[in-house]
Amino acid sequence: GNLLVFGGADVLWLGLRTGLSATTGLGNTLFNNANAGIAVGDSNTAAVNTQTDLQATTASTNRHTKAMDATYPTHTTGTGSSTSSKIVFKATFSSSQANFVWNEWAIKNRVGQTAALAGRMLNRKVENLGTKTSAATWAFTVTLSLA
Repeated sequence: GNLLVFGGADVLWLGLRTGLSATTGLGNTLFNNANAGIAVGDSNTAAVNTQTDLQATTASTNRHTKAMDATYPTHTTGTGSSTSSKIVFKATFSSSQANFVWNEWAIKNRVGQTAALAGRMLNRKVENLGTKTSAATWAFTVTLSLA
């Protein structure tokens, strides 16, 4: 399923202990509108918690990270599980972006396309979401929740 990776868990604990940074590119960077992105790739390599990035080949045309749409991510403070236990990320991939089979996705706190950029991957999920082509724009929404 959707796997919280060690780097993502580390950011959560850093946030609870000392707070997170608004500075882009640090390991403890906020997963906010300015920094968060949804990454997609074509690898179907199984997810394991030690991974730090997508498994699609670095610098390939079959991986892409897209910044958040305006107002995302969202979280509503509340007292019930329908609000307080979830966060919603959304990114829209244009007709010229990410035109390949989507076999993996992740939430990241860096939006750049190169693996050399610092930052953290929160989670990774392997699932075939279909093949995006230049004939379509895809809006991808991810809701993460705690049980």
